[in-house]
Amino acid sequence: MRWWILFLLFFATTINYLDRIVLSVLIPTIRDQMHIDTQMYGYITAAFQTAYTVGYPLMGKFIDLVGTKVGFALAATVWSVAAALHTTALTPFQLGTWRALLGLSESAVFPSSIKAVTEWFESKDRAFATGIFNSGTNISSVVGPPLFIWLLNRFHHDWRPSFLITAGLGFVWVVFWWVSYRTPPAAPKEDSTAKLGWREVVGYPQTWGFGIAKALTDPVWWFYLFWLPLYFTDVRHFTDKQLAAALPIIYIMASVGSMSGGWLSGFLMRHGWSRSKARKTAMFICAALMPVAALGVLAPTGKMAVILFSIATSAHQGFSANLFTTTSDVFPREAIGSVTGIGGCLGGAGGVLFSAIIPGYVIHRFSYTPVFLTMGAFYFIALFALDRLMGDLRPLETRVPTPVP
Repeated sequence: MRWWILFLLFFATTINYLDRIVLSVLIPTIRDQMHIDTQMYGYITAAFQTAYTVGYPLMGKFIDLVGTKVGFALAATVWSVAAALHTTALTPFQLGTWRALLGLSESAVFPSSIKAVTEWFESKDRAFATGIFNSGTNISSVVGPPLFIWLLNRFHHDWRPSFLITAGLGFVWVVFWWVSYRTPPAAPKEDSTAKLGWREVVGYPQTWGFGIAKALTDPVWWFYLFWLPLYFTDVRHFTDKQLAAALPIIYIMASVGSMSGGWLSGFLMRHGWSRSKARKTAMFICAALMPVAALGVLAPTGKMAVILFSIATSAHQGFSANLFTTTSDVFPREAIGSVTGIGGCLGGAGGVLFSAIIPGYVIHRFSYTPVFLTMGAFYFIALFALDRLMGDLRPLETRVPTPVP
């Protein structure tokens, strides 16, 4: 049963990210029809990111209150409606409005998924399970670009059918989720049964260690997700066919990184490494790859850029799989949604700043180069903050907590 649940979580994140990337793939067509420049595109992505940021702590708390089954089903229904409403947009403002509704509702996907993994998997398997469902974010980027470009050509450059298809997939998923999901009869015993609400978890430095790491690394992923299609189109002058071939390669590698990063920490734990050392070693390896991979922006050929950016997305996802799992390492099951929500909120705030507003300004006036190179260094800072504030990743009940004043 737990593998069927994981299968559903994988497809939830796949559909969720199809909703997100469809705009970035189709924006070369949409911007001509709606007269959208790079700065306006930055504002539209900021609308999504801002709503996503606001929604994350609210959705995290909501999931903890109503439970994984009900909360996830309601959120997926709303984001599917929002995806369908994109087809009614006639102006950049209307498009930004529906992006905001999409961002608000889609902020539930990771609090729900992490909570479900915590309910169904033991500690040593959670990073791998997280890596599997998180790889759905990459599969969407493998399947989505060629699918959306094919639909665009099939419907004579009408971009709206792509949004209707992603909305329909969301509604189908809700039915399967509602019929299938249940709380496991015997939850893992390693988590505390102590009740920690939103107000309580805010007081723990471990919450902020997770949150700061999210604030620094989430924007990098958003930047790659939202801006790579435009980068390849405007700077590398890729054709639609070349773009449809390049993006799947990049995100297939991201899936490999997501599962490999999660597998590595579990492998080390099975061979006697402590939880803290195993997680942080896996994250350090991923962090070390990011500055090298960012050099793709300076690569002499488009093929070399694709290879290096593939390493970047792979390393990010390996880092992320372990980062997400630290919440279930430290906090009791009843608080996972709230902690993930707070971290996601900070990640969303970083995303608004570093993947929307600043790139929209810097790229418009300068180039992509300073953005790529700067973001490559974020992961070492994130790992340092996590190490200082989350410590040895022991569950809270095994020591006297030290709340932040």
